[in-house]
Amino acid sequence: MKNVPNIPEINKDPGDLIRRIKYFALDLDGTIYLGKEWIDGAVDFLHRVKESGRKYYFLTNNSSRDPETVRDKLISMGLETDLSEVITSGQAAVLYLKRNHPGRKVFLLGNPLLRRQFESEGICLTGVNEDADVAVGGFDTTLDYVKMKHFCDLVRSGAPYIMTHPDINCPTEDGFMPDAGAIMAFVKASAGREPDRIIGKPYSDMSEYLFTRIERDTGSRPEKKEVAVIGDRLYTDIASAKNYGMTSVLVLSGETSHEDITSPDNKWIPDLIFESVASIRF
Repeated sequence: MKNVPNIPEINKDPGDLIRRIKYFALDLDGTIYLGKEWIDGAVDFLHRVKESGRKYYFLTNNSSRDPETVRDKLISMGLETDLSEVITSGQAAVLYLKRNHPGRKVFLLGNPLLRRQFESEGICLTGVNEDADVAVGGFDTTLDYVKMKHFCDLVRSGAPYIMTHPDINCPTEDGFMPDAGAIMAFVKASAGREPDRIIGKPYSDMSEYLFTRIERDTGSRPEKKEVAVIGDRLYTDIASAKNYGMTSVLVLSGETSHEDITSPDNKWIPDLIFESVASIRF
């Protein structure tokens, strides 16, 4: 096997990068919790971030939940969380639609929570077999064959095709479940098209939305290296940080194994690697 150079040692920060971070953009599934269970030490890490005067945002590609549901889940698990601390790919997708397809009718491949989020922001959603101008796909945990056929028909007809995020699997406490990336592969096989736009990590719409939110909340825009993306996926979390110039921190508590990092097929080497957020010190 070909050696992959410059792989950081696990649980080490020789360049003291973490001490320079002002904002942590934290993935949820596989990074902070698995299903309804906290990653060991995650709550203590979150408390330490705030005690140090830093700030964190929960930056999730998971579009099967709206921000209110994410907040409520965290509160139900014992963490006091404000809605301003939650950022989802669904929110970034809504902003993209408003800017690029204002007033257009959208067929959304998403569950009721994502539909509620889109409708609350004034996006006009259509049903199965109704005319639509734009096809938007998300992590639809209520997916059925009727919806999938209609979605593929729209994509095949040439409608603008947008996905909220590219994650292939969603980690759970008992394994993995197919995520939006798996749906995207189904659509490619049936309709022969890749999305015209993917919103979530690792793409720039999500990163730009994060910086817009930080600037709105604090009144200033941070330097990119002052923001750390912490997550368990190389191709979304780490790639997102690398593509936008942020500090990248991989945790091995979710999808990615050390073997994945050393694979010759891996293009994304993180700045730092930790077993979990519990091992991060500052």
